[in-house]
Amino acid sequence: MEALKQGTDTLFILLGAIMVLAMHAGFAFLELGTVRRKNQVNALIKILVDFSVSTVIYFLVGYGVAYGTGFLIGAEQLVAKNGYDLVKFFFLLTFAAAIPAIISGGIAERAKFWPQLIATAVIVGFIYPFFEGIAWNQHFGVQAWLKALTGEEFHDFAGSIVVHAIGGWLALPAVILLGARSNRYRKDGAISAHPPSSIPFLALGAWILVVGWFGFNVMSAQTLDKISGLVAVNSLMAMVGGTLAALIVGKNDPGFVHNGPLAGLVAVCAGSDLMHPLGALVVGGVAGTIFVIMFTLTQNKWRVDDVLGVWPLHGLCGTWGGVAAGIFGSQALGGLGGVSLGAQLIGTGLGVVWALLGGFVVYGVLKMTVGLRLSQEEEFEGADLSIHKIGATPDRDVNW
Repeated sequence: MEALKQGTDTLFILLGAIMVLAMHAGFAFLELGTVRRKNQVNALIKILVDFSVSTVIYFLVGYGVAYGTGFLIGAEQLVAKNGYDLVKFFFLLTFAAAIPAIISGGIAERAKFWPQLIATAVIVGFIYPFFEGIAWNQHFGVQAWLKALTGEEFHDFAGSIVVHAIGGWLALPAVILLGARSNRYRKDGAISAHPPSSIPFLALGAWILVVGWFGFNVMSAQTLDKISGLVAVNSLMAMVGGTLAALIVGKNDPGFVHNGPLAGLVAVCAGSDLMHPLGALVVGGVAGTIFVIMFTLTQNKWRVDDVLGVWPLHGLCGTWGGVAAGIFGSQALGGLGGVSLGAQLIGTGLGVVWALLGGFVVYGVLKMTVGLRLSQEEEFEGADLSIHKIGATPDRDVNW
């Protein structure tokens, strides 16, 4: 029976890993559809190569930083563990690799290729797993301190803070240090439109992410006996709440409508195992509203050129999700309880501060040393031809 349980748990978490791996195709197509046509190839290649670098770094360094264990032992010893530990690494890797995929959308269309890969290695090797270990593996006694202080530990079931807020708040310094795309904000005060290249590809990316997200959330149980139908339904309700709110507040804009479900899913991750479905609907609706309002403010009023809006979507909606778990997870609002708003506020704040600090250090050092940005000529030509020497539709680009 024990062997059967290990086998089913391994299969369960493997399916989760595959579903979250598929989400990276969603990141790729969401970015591809949002950027201009001359940067589509770059969007596709960045996500795949970032994932590959993340895999090697997390295998060699990051997983050990977070969980104090590694895989530099003989294959016989690895096999003796029935493969579950390896597949658990695969599953958690797909979470870690989401961080550079998130950042990629913010710095699109003008960032150099190789410096971002260096940033990916540092972030996935140390910055992300350092906080992952605190939140999910009891490192440094932070959770014990929070429990003594507030009565409960910081709760983040599927990563509203650990993954999304960390990714979004890491991206903000990168976007600020990189600067806006050329001619985006003119000296006369006008804002130049940089419209998406493909609404269908943008929508495809959003749908792939939505489907994969049920592996992201539900499979965070990590073993079959802990699977919760509540997590699945709460994810669904938050998704539709975010969609409907973005539809209304965003005045039927297709970009907002397709990012709305993602905002809701980002926010529900932390408390998806605790909330009542109606609470999850509200959490998703608030997240969809936050995204539309804050994306508009950052782009048009504050003139922060975050191309895909990853700071509002992941940073702010993830932050809201960490706090919302402490509100809607409480029994007073129909949740299961066992969560403290105080612990959620402190844990969320720690994650935000750590990500901001890490982002400014990593991207600040890169800017001072190797540089972050393409030249003006390369940006004008587009990252596809400047970096990869081919466009998205080469047959149409040939000069006859």
